[in-house]
Amino acid sequence: MTILAQITDLHQRPNGLTCYRVSDTNMLAERAINALMAQTPRPDAVIVTGDLTDKSDPREYAQVRRLLKKLPMPVYVIPGNHDGSADMARELAEFAPDNVGLDGKLHYVAEVGKLRLIALDTHVPGKPHGEIGTLQLEWLAGELAASDKPTVVALHHPPIPTGFAHMDRIGLVDAAALAEVLRPHAHVERIICGHVHRPIIASFAGKTLTIAPATGHQVVLDLDPEAPAQFNFDPAAYYLHAWIEPFGLVTHTAYVENHEGPFPFWADEGVSWGG
Repeated sequence: MTILAQITDLHQRPNGLTCYRVSDTNMLAERAINALMAQTPRPDAVIVTGDLTDKSDPREYAQVRRLLKKLPMPVYVIPGNHDGSADMARELAEFAPDNVGLDGKLHYVAEVGKLRLIALDTHVPGKPHGEIGTLQLEWLAGELAASDKPTVVALHHPPIPTGFAHMDRIGLVDAAALAEVLRPHAHVERIICGHVHRPIIASFAGKTLTIAPATGHQVVLDLDPEAPAQFNFDPAAYYLHAWIEPFGLVTHTAYVENHEGPFPFWADEGVSWGG
């Protein structure tokens, strides 16, 4: 079995500062890292799908480095709209293979056991929406054609509408072009995203797409088109994408907080009924 863990939207701040006045994202991300380290079996690698920082501040990247260095497995990062591609390539070089394209996008391929991870950069300087761009899409097409190994494609901005109008307005602008590149390749097992701060499952270009919840605050679940942009503290979680032979890729939601249990499945009469 190969296990690729995914955390997202850490929104780290300089020490002593909170995010949006009330979200202690530094503490919440530390809890997520500790939960990952306690996971059994430990993941083979971790991908962080963007918004590692809140303002792409060098002090925030220092906080990210401190956290990610605690993890004993390989860790990979991609930029979100709150990060910066050049800043991340400079400040977190040890967690992102040195592959910055001619368009300034940070993208790369990593081998994770039975899986091939293709990491994309959707950051647009100074803008909240995402864009992959023509050069990076051409690079992606070449990488997908180069190998038929089971592949996970990671990007920050989801290429789908989520029903959250305030988030969809800052989604991926070239989603249709991405679909054209991905659709012919049956070995793309999963498209994984962040950005929305909610657990969401959808289909895109004939593939399964998952959006991971944040390690800290979550977007309020309100699908009214006029709903304001608000967050709450619904349970923080992360994903475990497990390659299980001979079936394929299965995605599990793991919660950061500890809850009561475990308890055995035993009836009062002492008879086990399983799950």
